[in-house]
Amino acid sequence: MLVKWIRCTVVDRRGFERGQRKWAGLLGEPGFRGQGGGWSRLRPDVAHVFAFWESRAFYDSFMARSHDRLAAAQVGTYRNAQVKLFDHRFDVKTGFEPRFGDADVARVAHCRVREGKVEHFALMQEKVWNPAMAGSPGMLRGMFGEAPGHEFLILSMWNSAAEHGKYRAERVERLGLRAQTEADVAAMTGDVVQLESAWTV
Repeated sequence: MLVKWIRCTVVDRRGFERGQRKWAGLLGEPGFRGQGGGWSRLRPDVAHVFAFWESRAFYDSFMARSHDRLAAAQVGTYRNAQVKLFDHRFDVKTGFEPRFGDADVARVAHCRVREGKVEHFALMQEKVWNPAMAGSPGMLRGMFGEAPGHEFLILSMWNSAAEHGKYRAERVERLGLRAQTEADVAAMTGDVVQLESAWTV
């Protein structure tokens, strides 16, 4: 599965949200698996969108045919769009599905991992971080994706911002020490996304 992560700064909120609803046109596209997103809880003018495709070939075909027609509705409503593609490597918890309807927030972490540390980083994700997240009340599902250049995306869905906040407060520092995250990671950015049901396709 291919994951597309789009992050942008919105300059016309109403226009952007109107345009976001037009992405319902993705339904019926060959290989399309689901899309959702919402607003950053840390920076209210930043929007995140996550789209899922069965494979790169289906995604490339969509980009060549239908993308520009659907995207036209949002032209001029945002700036600084950053788009990244990741290959799904494994699930956090089990049976990841690109569904958004039951989640209140998504947590996204983007890591650039040091040369020679990729396998250790992925192993720690599987052995330390995943079980801790999977065992947290309120954590619904998640996935771990990889892009060329030692880049990784960890996306997790939570049934409430409060449950995610508790997990962060109680576990993150201790888990980071156990996983030796600082030794592996050259740079990390993250955000908590308040999911908007109207953006779900």
